[in-house]
Amino acid sequence: MFEGLLSPWHLLVLLIICVLFFGNRIPEIARSLGKGIVEFKKGMHGLEDENEDWQNQQSLPKPPEKPQPPARESLPSPKFEEGAG
Repeated sequence: MFEGLLSPWHLLVLLIICVLFFGNRIPEIARSLGKGIVEFKKGMHGLEDENEDWQNQQSLPKPPEKPQPPARESLPSPKFEEGAG
């Protein structure tokens, strides 16, 4: 039933029909497709950078933190009332 469906002549006829119907839109389609590919590559490059940074952080030992002196608690200051005494 579908013998020879994708022969070179059939593909050529389909290509000509597509150009006739979508000829004026082909530059727009190609431009948007190119922008999409560029954005995809940027996203993949960003993920690779994040992955490398994460791996570098995991592989490097963290320096020990210096011990901090205990925090001093502030005591409330005494309140003096005038006229007493």
